[in-house]
Amino acid sequence: MPDLILHHYPASPFAEKIRALLGAKSLAWRSVEIPMVMPKPELTPLTGGYRRTPVLQVGADVYCDTALIARVIERLHPSPPLASDLTAMSDFALAHFADEHLFAAAVAYAMQPQGMEAMFAGMAPEQVAAFAEDRRKMREGGSAPRMPLAEAWSVLLGTLARLDGQLSDGRRFLTGEAARTCDFACYHPLWFVGRAGALASILEPYPHLRGWMGRIEAFGHGAPEPMSAAEALQVARESTPGMLPGRSLREADGVVVGDAVSVSAVDYGVDPVFGTLANAEPDAFSVRRTDPRVGEVVVHFPRIGFRIRAA
Repeated sequence: MPDLILHHYPASPFAEKIRALLGAKSLAWRSVEIPMVMPKPELTPLTGGYRRTPVLQVGADVYCDTALIARVIERLHPSPPLASDLTAMSDFALAHFADEHLFAAAVAYAMQPQGMEAMFAGMAPEQVAAFAEDRRKMREGGSAPRMPLAEAWSVLLGTLARLDGQLSDGRRFLTGEAARTCDFACYHPLWFVGRAGALASILEPYPHLRGWMGRIEAFGHGAPEPMSAAEALQVARESTPGMLPGRSLREADGVVVGDAVSVSAVDYGVDPVFGTLANAEPDAFSVRRTDPRVGEVVVHFPRIGFRIRAA
């Protein structure tokens, strides 16, 4: 089986979601560190310009968005299971809330001046300014403006209390004794808050929540092995896309397999990726594209949160 190659950077909360998930499965994986801001010249040949972090590469198949990445890892490595048909909808709903609303609240809260001072300690002022400008541009044209601090405070306080209460019966994880994907989705925004210096004190009144976070952290990150970006590009160049089997619908939103399309996120980081529709499943679609540095690759996106159009 081809290596799992994760393109990420250490401070990325969404990357931490996937790193912790890989740890829960005790998986070996290759780690390619990418820049925190655009441009990302060693990643663009694979993605076609998708700017969000992380990206999972398996040979010449490239997976975008952590909701899809988690499903792909589960399909490739189903043991121990992090998904269950018996709780599929509740797991999905909680993970979606965490990735969308809890994450937005965590960012608005943690990126207050004292939080930024803690998280960007040691970085030059021009690097911090470049990060802020990149994130400003990332929101241009999207549907997700930055959450106001007062709203973020309310979302955090309400969610922390509910999560702590859900864990108060002694269960180890949010839905029982086994970790599920929703645990990692809820964990990564709070991991981000935990890095915000004195602002992390917002977590202190919730002992059940902090115990649960400790159990997620204890999974570690599996067995990452550094890989250079050049090596990752070579892997793609020497591989043939081999899309994971799934129920093919052969169409998505008015376009059919073989049509020229563009795909973009709808909330933020809306830079389009161009190619031809390679496959469409009930919860994902795939775009075939070529680049001189890697040849042919297939880039995969979840349906929820992304828009596909004829190009």
